[in-house]
Amino acid sequence: MKMNQSYMKTITYMGLFIALEVILTRFLAIQTPIVRISFTFLPIALSAMLFGPLFGGIAAALADLVGMMLFPSGPFFPGFTLTAFMTGAIYGLFLYKKPATLVQISLAVIVVTVVITLGLDTVWLWLITGQGIWAILPVRIIKALIMAPIQVVVIQAMRRYVIGRLAINYL
Repeated sequence: MKMNQSYMKTITYMGLFIALEVILTRFLAIQTPIVRISFTFLPIALSAMLFGPLFGGIAAALADLVGMMLFPSGPFFPGFTLTAFMTGAIYGLFLYKKPATLVQISLAVIVVTVVITLGLDTVWLWLITGQGIWAILPVRIIKALIMAPIQVVVIQAMRRYVIGRLAINYL
């Protein structure tokens, strides 16, 4: 019986994190054609911390797909779904069942920022918009330099104050 309750808790929390990510992305973000400023990293990082890289990646990819189906903001591009999955997986690799140190969280944010945000997402934008990478990269770098420290602080605060209060005793 405990196994079934564990699965139900996992599904419930995953659904909550997916819904929260869709809301943060579609309604509470500042969106330009090149840059999106939001706190969408938070539900993805939390799901990855709680359930690991695979489920963190699945939650991020499902949130991208659900958000795109319910609230389309342009043509669907599977590259963004891939990078969403990779973002959740990277957070899970660095934060799942690991010590909640500033270094661990910073490494996760740096890898996501460099590989996903500045790397793959910039390439996807280049493919979609046709704008030169060197034309869109400076704005994205400035946004990354501003958001990375904010992400580290917010993820550390959430890990410290929220994760312990969630009733997830089966991890």
